[in-house]
Amino acid sequence: MTTNSGTVRAVDRALNILLCFAKTEGDLSLSELARLAGLHKSTTHRLLASLLEKGFLRKHPDSERYSLGWSVLELIGSLYQSDQLSAVTLPEMTHLRDEIGETVSLYIRSGNERIRIQAVESTQSIRNVAIVGKTYPLYVGASGKVLLAFSEPSLTDEVISTIEPAGTADQSALRNELLKVRVQGYATSIQERDPAAAALAVPVFDRNGVIAALSISGPASRFSCDKMETCLPLLLSSAKHIMQHITH
Repeated sequence: MTTNSGTVRAVDRALNILLCFAKTEGDLSLSELARLAGLHKSTTHRLLASLLEKGFLRKHPDSERYSLGWSVLELIGSLYQSDQLSAVTLPEMTHLRDEIGETVSLYIRSGNERIRIQAVESTQSIRNVAIVGKTYPLYVGASGKVLLAFSEPSLTDEVISTIEPAGTADQSALRNELLKVRVQGYATSIQERDPAAAALAVPVFDRNGVIAALSISGPASRFSCDKMETCLPLLLSSAKHIMQHITH
């Protein structure tokens, strides 16, 4: 079986253009997309035409800027219908949110990043806003550290090596923290990724290993260490309930 390398390259570049919208908020211009995707403007323009035709992008006539199209929503809808993990976790996450009053999120690993695939936000006026589909580094935040701590050592080494500058105390400190997470079975973060937020996370396993991180997050001023200690048994119980359903 032969493969058209030009076609594969075009698909790869088109996907990179779509992924540009995961790294930013709002719409993007042709120049911005070309720069973010590392492509020439002419190449970007041709690929944009195909993505527009298939409905994966929309072009705003007044501003000549692009945003994601409705075909992306169709794929998301199909994903949710076929995703057992999301279907199992949503009722449990809602129950947990109602018990503790803070935002509950579910993250999975996507390459060397983590992505929020499910969220139930706190009903309080001041809360941690959880955007589904948002990606974050694995080495920052409670959920990232849970996913990284229970992943294969080769991934841990790869992610830690990306921390700049290489070989500094930051890398050593992260290794020590990941070891602590593996031993205690949970991770915390206070004002790490977001200076106003704090989070507590635990792993969710299936037969093959860690598949997700279940977390509680809230304003650092309210979601204190004492509050985390109170919430930990509830969070562990929710994770156990989820695992019982996805492994049967």
